[in-house]
Amino acid sequence: MALTAADRADVEPAPLDLAGAAVLPVTDVLARLGSGPDGLTARQAAERLRRTGANAVRSHRARALPVLARQLRSPLLALLAVTAGASFVVGEHLDAVVIGVILAASVGLGFANEYRAEKAAEALHSRIRHHCAVRRDGHSRSVDVTELVPGDLVELQPGEVVPADVRLLRTVGLACDESTLTGESLPADKQPAPVPAGSALAELTCCALMGTIVQAGSGAGVVVATGGRAEFGRIALGLGEQQPETEFQRGLRQFSMLLVRVAAVLTVAIFGINLVLHRPLLDALLFSLAIAVGISPQLLPAVVSTSLAAGTRRLADHKVLVKRLVCIEDLGDIDVLFTDKTGTLTEGRIRFMRSLGPDGRADDEPLRLGLLCNEAVVEAGQVAAGNPLDAALWESPAAAPYGDTPAAFRRLATLPFDHDRRMVSVLVEDGAGKRTLVTKGAPETVLDRCVEVTPASRAALDTEFAAGNRVVAVASRPAPGATTLAAGDEQGLCLAGLLVFLDPPKVSARDALDRLAGLGVTVKVVTGDNATVAAKVCADLGLTGTCVVTGPDLTAADPAEFARLVEAGTVFARVSPEQKAQIVRAQRKSELDVAFLGDGVNDALALHAADVGISVDSATDVAKDAADVIMLEKDLDVLADGVLEGRRIFANTMKYVLMGTSSNFGNMFSAAGASAFLPFLPMLPSQILLNNLLYDSSQLAIPTDTVDPEQLARPSRWDVHLIRRFMLFFGPISSVFDFATFGLMLWVFHAPAPLFRSGWFVESLATQTLVIFAVRTRRVPFLRSHPSVPLLLAALGAVAVGAVLPATPLAHDLGFAPLPGPFFLALMAMVVIYLGLIEVGKRWFYRPTPAPAARSRTEGHRVHRRAARFSAVPVRTPLYLRGPGRRRR
Repeated sequence: MALTAADRADVEPAPLDLAGAAVLPVTDVLARLGSGPDGLTARQAAERLRRTGANAVRSHRARALPVLARQLRSPLLALLAVTAGASFVVGEHLDAVVIGVILAASVGLGFANEYRAEKAAEALHSRIRHHCAVRRDGHSRSVDVTELVPGDLVELQPGEVVPADVRLLRTVGLACDESTLTGESLPADKQPAPVPAGSALAELTCCALMGTIVQAGSGAGVVVATGGRAEFGRIALGLGEQQPETEFQRGLRQFSMLLVRVAAVLTVAIFGINLVLHRPLLDALLFSLAIAVGISPQLLPAVVSTSLAAGTRRLADHKVLVKRLVCIEDLGDIDVLFTDKTGTLTEGRIRFMRSLGPDGRADDEPLRLGLLCNEAVVEAGQVAAGNPLDAALWESPAAAPYGDTPAAFRRLATLPFDHDRRMVSVLVEDGAGKRTLVTKGAPETVLDRCVEVTPASRAALDTEFAAGNRVVAVASRPAPGATTLAAGDEQGLCLAGLLVFLDPPKVSARDALDRLAGLGVTVKVVTGDNATVAAKVCADLGLTGTCVVTGPDLTAADPAEFARLVEAGTVFARVSPEQKAQIVRAQRKSELDVAFLGDGVNDALALHAADVGISVDSATDVAKDAADVIMLEKDLDVLADGVLEGRRIFANTMKYVLMGTSSNFGNMFSAAGASAFLPFLPMLPSQILLNNLLYDSSQLAIPTDTVDPEQLARPSRWDVHLIRRFMLFFGPISSVFDFATFGLMLWVFHAPAPLFRSGWFVESLATQTLVIFAVRTRRVPFLRSHPSVPLLLAALGAVAVGAVLPATPLAHDLGFAPLPGPFFLALMAMVVIYLGLIEVGKRWFYRPTPAPAARSRTEGHRVHRRAARFSAVPVRTPLYLRGPGRRRR
């Protein structure tokens, strides 16, 4: 006998994994999990959530200690701190304290900026929630996916991501895309019957797996495993518990390792030279380590995080909400955008225009039948819900005289619309008991089921399509004695006529398309509408070279031909939801970054398949859940703003990187050379660290900088080869001016050690900081490209502080001496010549403009992206869930 909810309240669910549930009958699974037909009670769910934890494999909580640990994990910093401590022990108190203060300031600066960006990410995530339909206390309700627990009954609908490992209780044509887990490209058919013991994961046909996508049909099941105990959760946790590393972040890491290798070579060389020159061991070690720290990009993570956080705020101002900070980078990488037509290229306000009879003349009979065969929900004479075409028909003035028509009929059966049939049919009975089948849908499919279609009907249809109007065909036939409807009943129909609707092109769409084209984004239209209508709208908006591909064309194509059609096509019409996803996947195989913009249930599969899924605030919940980016307005101009922001962040981050590889590298190389011939250290360790701190502080304003239009005109890719070339080309130029400063101080000013160090400190800081104005643009700086005011003030402020320090009371403690006035005249001349030489070098270096490198995806990228959906919000614990005995990786 089945347990009641009261009986189950105190039942502890027996341990049950997915493989074990798959071999048991449904009733046994429910009993083992302490559940039943009415689901869990709210009290049971709360208790199980407390016991098992959130259904999450990711955390978005901003934690101060891990951020601080990231600042301190540099072995160079640790070794330098230990060495400074040793110098304090042997009596070099002042030097040790100065180094310690500078190190603390540097770490604090990086910590403050990165932690602020982490808090921004946490606030962003708290606004994004994913829900699923659950049955609790005998009623269906929507709950956050992270609140699911074993024993919950969940509903599965097309396009949804399966929220946990589920043992299926019932299915209706259910098929799931399990490629994320099994690698199988074809959808797996599902049914509730148990499978044999020992079946492989891909053979668990009675289970729906967490993280997979419902591609067709529907179903219901009981949750068996959540979070890290689910199959998907184990894989996601195995790939790493931290947020996934993007291609751009991987490039940053490769760049950092490049500098670390260079720093290691310089450190060993400098240390060896100083030992050969019989300098004190501790001084030589401190100097060598300071050089290594100086060339390391310590604030690069802070610059990137600050850029992303600032970009998120700017995008929010432009009515774009990203679900993860790194989505901004993805937006900037878009090469191809697939978008639907309605509401994006058109106004999205569909209006009913006219009702035409079979002969193409005005006739109200199709209108009357269209109101009978209508899925709009009408309450008190007002449309409360329904698809746009049905709603437009009800709300039109022409429908007013027939508003009472549905009340005169009794609806006996409905065959809902689906994207394979492209029709909806109803069986109605009038007051006299006469039963009629009424069918309404895409003209091509409805006309194929009619017994006779006159040339006049086809001519009227072609005329309306050529005008860019949307058309729905209506047909009917007597159905005496019928009580139910099946797809096979939609035959032998008599065409009643056509319903014509208008959805005019959006006025702003032409400019938005021009903007995207200017950004190097190819826009392709994917629609379920007629090919002629779609082509007409595109032509009206100026999309040239339109190549129309239809759903039947794709169905008939082999894989090679399919790929060719996707590459050549610009308009894809009459395509099914599955074909939309196939189109996106085929385009991605060409190594282009693909975005998909959609707002309907039928767009969910394509949204999941794209590199960047984009939806709108007014979209269906399924579409919004599947998207990475949510636009508060369905406007391509808003999307163009997002693309620009992503590219602006990349460009500004590259400015910091290129500066570090030019002037900073050059200065450290100069230090290595100077230590070989000078009778003293060219700069004290504390002075090197202070120089680095002032330089890095000025660069935190880089995220505010403006970016030249040509740098935003196309996607950019990370290119370590280009960075290496930049370092080897511009680094020596910086060193030339360092050595010129050495000569100036030694042979003109006959400087002792403190004065020499002061001169080089000011010159190196000025050149490596002010070079940002040349590196930030490929144009002539200040004349044809202007920096942002914050960057200008930060750079000049850092140089000013460095120039003044030798004349302050701190000079003696820092090892400086006041500089003579003529030095500053020489300094200005050297800076002007240096920046001029950099400009000449830029002209030569950037002569060939390389094409952006193709993006490479890491193994597990799709799992990482899907795992972001199962993220615990900051207020919940635990944040990571593991199965019994699972070891931390």
